[in-house]
Amino acid sequence: MRIGLYPGTFDPVTNGHLDIIGRAVKLVDRLVIGVAQNDEKGPLFSTAERVEMIKAEVARFNADIEVRPFSSLLMHFAEDLNANVIVRGLRAVADFEYEFQMTAMNQRLNSDIETVFLMADPRHQAIASRLVKEIARLDGRIDSFVSPAVAASVLAKVKKG
Repeated sequence: MRIGLYPGTFDPVTNGHLDIIGRAVKLVDRLVIGVAQNDEKGPLFSTAERVEMIKAEVARFNADIEVRPFSSLLMHFAEDLNANVIVRGLRAVADFEYEFQMTAMNQRLNSDIETVFLMADPRHQAIASRLVKEIARLDGRIDSFVSPAVAASVLAKVKKG
């Protein structure tokens, strides 16, 4: 069984993330979406909220998908899952430079787990969770970057905050 791991912060999950998920499920028998518990990034949503948000969003896919939080080293999490593949999305050259370094380090930690890069669909290349939150905070429209449910959640959090 080919198990893929798609890790990220997903704060919030965007249409770009969902595009990568929809394409990744075609490559693996089972996809685990690893939601990083990264409080240093100052997430808008708690880890539990992000997990639930992603679960609701991936229900549309007819695939074996599990959403799990993790706080360990990515490679340790992948090993615990018996993952064969780590899936990463690339938007731009800046993403590539960072991901290239991470892949090299992960390869040194465990050469049995491959990293596969999926290029972002051109319609989603500019989307970044950080920018979605900034646009929402400044009263801009985010409905073309996230689903209606995620947009409502982001706007509710921003108005509270």
